[in-house]
Amino acid sequence: MAAEALAEAALAGWEILGRRVRMPAGELDLIAERDGLLASIEVKARPSLRDAAFALQPRQRARLVGAAEAWLAANPGHGAAGIRFDVMLVAADGTVRRIANAFRVGD
Repeated sequence: MAAEALAEAALAGWEILGRRVRMPAGELDLIAERDGLLASIEVKARPSLRDAAFALQPRQRARLVGAAEAWLAANPGHGAAGIRFDVMLVAADGTVRRIANAFRVGD
């Protein structure tokens, strides 16, 4: 997907550990780590950044949390400096904006 490639290109300095990773609870668009900080990154592409910002709903956040927990259980040794959930917004014109720590478990 073009949006995921744009999002990945914006992750300079991060090691990509997974792309479109399917877990029983759901799919993780990108999994990246930098200096021990593990980020599960959801990519949302819409006509505008504003539209993309409102595309992640509570039910999907819960699936992402479950998928990330399963991935971490299967891949121990990552996230020593912490774990967070980021959202990469991609507009139709190719603009990318990252929302670091976009939500937390239980939100």
